[in-house]
Amino acid sequence: MNDRLRVALSMLTLVRGGMGGSETYARALTERLASSDAVDARAYLPASARGFSAGLPEHIIEAARNGPSTRERLAGLARIQARSTSIRRAMDNADVVHYPFTVPAPTPSRSQATVQSLLDVQHLELPHMFGRLELLYRQRFYEGFAAKADAVITISHFAKARMVGSLGLDPERIHVAHLGVDTARYTPNAGARENFVLYPARGWPHKNHARLIEAMRLARRALPDLRLVLTGGALGGLGDLPDWVERRGLVGEDELLRLYQTATALVFPSLYEGFGLPPLEAMAAGCPVAASNAGSLPEIVGHAGVQFDPYHSEAIAAGILEAITRGGELAEAGLLHVKKFTWENCANVHIEAYRAADQRKNS
Repeated sequence: MNDRLRVALSMLTLVRGGMGGSETYARALTERLASSDAVDARAYLPASARGFSAGLPEHIIEAARNGPSTRERLAGLARIQARSTSIRRAMDNADVVHYPFTVPAPTPSRSQATVQSLLDVQHLELPHMFGRLELLYRQRFYEGFAAKADAVITISHFAKARMVGSLGLDPERIHVAHLGVDTARYTPNAGARENFVLYPARGWPHKNHARLIEAMRLARRALPDLRLVLTGGALGGLGDLPDWVERRGLVGEDELLRLYQTATALVFPSLYEGFGLPPLEAMAAGCPVAASNAGSLPEIVGHAGVQFDPYHSEAIAAGILEAITRGGELAEAGLLHVKKFTWENCANVHIEAYRAADQRKNS
């Protein structure tokens, strides 16, 4: 008799290559669940994301098509909703339906336990950085479902506290699953590093690129040859940049690893993060880290990196210079620190949340 909990991972809103760290999270989760003896999981995906899940059986919904803009996502949700009956039928044997990308698409059967991954409530903390349509989208599909889900999974204690404080969620229903780093892959470079600072982040307002550029101008007074390398999507909106800034755009995993291994430091001046995975990835590659003291980053970076006030360019510049000066010490501290963050631990918290949701539904 198979007494494993049956879990449907509904990832129909996935826009492959366009969802940043949440993609890394979802893919790592599928890989760990595939080898779990506790759950019998299946991934439900749009045709454009075929092959995304690492080891889990996949059920492809051919009609599910999505895009990165809010309007494209709403159109994609409408297509999913129009076929919700047949999609629910395909998921019918699952005990638990989990939405790793937050949005409940399709809305679940009333007989099934539901789990929502809600990585942050940034739209409540920094509403001025979102358009009106995006705010309405998040209010309905993020907040609305969080109030109903049998369990909510988030990725930091900071994010949990904000959800309790801002949304009034029951803390007992919120499970904190810190993200992980594959330290076997992010091998460290203890040798010579190149004369550039790395910032891997999409060009969104809260990523704070403008202050970083000004901070680099200040840091270059002490280190005139220091360069800045930017990776990530949507960097075209940053406009004209100084000639000492290299705008790489989207890069593959192997190229990003090479940058971690060769940068003199990683700088991460984000104004808000539900978690913040790049500082840990950099630490795993032996790269010194200077990071913002906002959001979850103090919880994640701890004493293994330099922390600074991201609202002041002078503080960012000082943080960059300190990380470079203390490079060897910080690299060693980072390698020890990152061992606390594993995908196995992350997956175990998910399994606990699935069980809790199932019990809540059936109690």
